[in-house]
Amino acid sequence: MENTTEDNNKEALEAEVAPALISVHPAHHSVAVAVGSDLRVFDLREGGPVKLGAESNEVFHHKESIRAIRYGAKGEVFVSAGDDKVVKIWATDSWRCVCSVPTEKKVSAVAISDNGQFVCYADKFGTVWVVELDESIENQASVQKKGSPLLSHYCSIITSLEFSPDGQFIITADRDFKIRVTVFPKKPLNGAHEIQNYCLGHTEFVSCLAFVYSQDCPQGYLVSGSGDATVRLWDFASGLLLHTCDVGSQVGNKEANGTENNHFVVTDLCTTSDGSSVFVAVQSLPGILLLSSDFSAKTLSVIRVVSIIEEDFIPTSLGTSLTSDFLWMVMGVSNLPGFNASSLARVRVVTGLRKHTSESSDNHYNILEDKHVPCGEQLLQHLQGSLSIDKDVFSAAAEAVKTSMRNLLIKKQYSSERREFRKRGRNDKKGKR
Repeated sequence: MENTTEDNNKEALEAEVAPALISVHPAHHSVAVAVGSDLRVFDLREGGPVKLGAESNEVFHHKESIRAIRYGAKGEVFVSAGDDKVVKIWATDSWRCVCSVPTEKKVSAVAISDNGQFVCYADKFGTVWVVELDESIENQASVQKKGSPLLSHYCSIITSLEFSPDGQFIITADRDFKIRVTVFPKKPLNGAHEIQNYCLGHTEFVSCLAFVYSQDCPQGYLVSGSGDATVRLWDFASGLLLHTCDVGSQVGNKEANGTENNHFVVTDLCTTSDGSSVFVAVQSLPGILLLSSDFSAKTLSVIRVVSIIEEDFIPTSLGTSLTSDFLWMVMGVSNLPGFNASSLARVRVVTGLRKHTSESSDNHYNILEDKHVPCGEQLLQHLQGSLSIDKDVFSAAAEAVKTSMRNLLIKKQYSSERREFRKRGRNDKKGKR
């Protein structure tokens, strides 16, 4: 029993530490940061912080750590979800929570269909659920809806969830190395039963997905990042692996400083609007890795590491819009053990996205100083919670993020006694007897 109590305490401590997330409005109207249960939104047009639910005077905050945030393709809808087992759907014109969806299990990923009609969310038992939104959500009163099961990965945590650029497929990735391509049906509330194929090749958990596409290649290609320290390019319609880029060796040669290669987990991917570049966040890299995508050759190639040398900044999430010249990055965790920093976040911005070509010089990318970030210190004060962060806290946060992701995505081995104890503690069957 003593071991069980010790395991419980360790598991509770690990669960409390959640990486910070960032998402950018597709037209660059606002930026959202989630750290712990805090959702912070800054209006870039008005130049001020957004008060969530201000018009209704209601409080719609999450009660536990947020694990997924996303804007819809048109920017009219925003979704947040996480450990409190509630998916919140926001109308971005007023930032009212227009719909809440209770879930039986914790949510790990969300996606919004291109037309904004459907919101999909994945839980930690490997099931994807779908909710249909009303045609006009701006003026509707806040409602509660129930999700319908769409597809399942059978007890494997779904780590990433994306719609294909043409909306024909929904792509899901999990911690068992798989990427599944499923036809998104015309009536998704009845379930998605047609599997197009699987993209198989990763040797560790798949951590993130993104797409590169252009006017000449509108269907695009799928890009995936993994715990195996690779970024892979796929023809997702056929499941064909086109190219593998070994991020671990590239980062190790340039920035490792003796770090073991198994720490080069790809944590996030972000692509430019023209599909020419892929930005990669790597767990042990203070900065980002820049890849170039060649549509004709169907390859990815490393251009350079964009380093942040003045502070130990290792991004936990990346975001950009379709119209801006900026790549937004955040590093942070919630409930950092041993520090008085309940919700640590640090936001940095890279400029020069629109100037880049594969032959361009390194000088086109610039890490903005705080005073040159859009809306300056007012934005940083709101999104970070503080303008200054202690160096020791930064280092501790980086280690906490590594531990948190490793514990989330790598399968744990439990004794028979521990498994039985966990089964008795499950609450997803309550109310069904």
